[in-house]
Amino acid sequence: MTVKRSIGERVFDSLNTILMILLIMSTLYPFLYVAFASISRPSLIMGHQGVLWKPLGFSLDSYRVVFRNPMILKGYANTLFYVFAGTALNIFMTSLGAYVLSRKGVYWKNVMMFLIVFTMFFNGGMIPTYLLVNSLKLTDTRWALILPSIVSVWNLIIMRTFFMGIPDSLEESAKMDGAKDFTVLFRIILPLSMPVVVVMILFYGVGHWNSWWSAMIYLRNRELYPLQLILREILITNDIDNMLAGGDFVDQEPIEETIKYATIMVATLPILFAYPFLQKYFIKGIMIGALKG
Repeated sequence: MTVKRSIGERVFDSLNTILMILLIMSTLYPFLYVAFASISRPSLIMGHQGVLWKPLGFSLDSYRVVFRNPMILKGYANTLFYVFAGTALNIFMTSLGAYVLSRKGVYWKNVMMFLIVFTMFFNGGMIPTYLLVNSLKLTDTRWALILPSIVSVWNLIIMRTFFMGIPDSLEESAKMDGAKDFTVLFRIILPLSMPVVVVMILFYGVGHWNSWWSAMIYLRNRELYPLQLILREILITNDIDNMLAGGDFVDQEPIEETIKYATIMVATLPILFAYPFLQKYFIKGIMIGALKG
């Protein structure tokens, strides 16, 4: 049976649709602008003003310069290490904490949860954190970007809430068969929690991919710089002279501006390509983790 909709409902839906289209365009257009500008002729881009709806000419010189820069490739390698090693440790430590805090009968569980949540609102600040990292001899090492942020309180709460929604009978039956806590966690709880695990991978992975502040604070060796910190140097400090040295480009066009756009695309596309593979788990995991318990 088809329910007849009133004029007010149809007007409301139409306005919502128009609003969503405008919202999508406002978020999509900046990315399209950068994409079009990165493959445009530099001389045409420098003289262009206003909205850009298509590439102006066609040139890949900027991408050739970007990939010729050894620091870009080294930054990629460093970022991949931070993403994969950091995310793996994040998931491991977060799942351990969430498992303990979600089990019944754990002594002082509420006190521990209060102290953990307390750190979301109050923390030592940048200087005490730097002194701590420095005293642990982690400065100017890769671990300075991984260990200080190994557990996110917000992600811990989401994973704990999801674990609390798994029936206790599964744990009890496993322990009756002689399973220990590590077996219960890694053989029962985590396989049943793949939606929220994928959400954690996405949260932690994107965080590591976009991270540059910690690297700027803790690292002095440029060989350890992540891609985003190198991107910051190119965009903010205009550090592109070494990228242009010895270049032989079409018509010797000034490509400094398009190099910036190409660098942004190189740093953004990998995470955009990864997101569609995780999207189907994202909404399910975050909704269940937020509502249960």
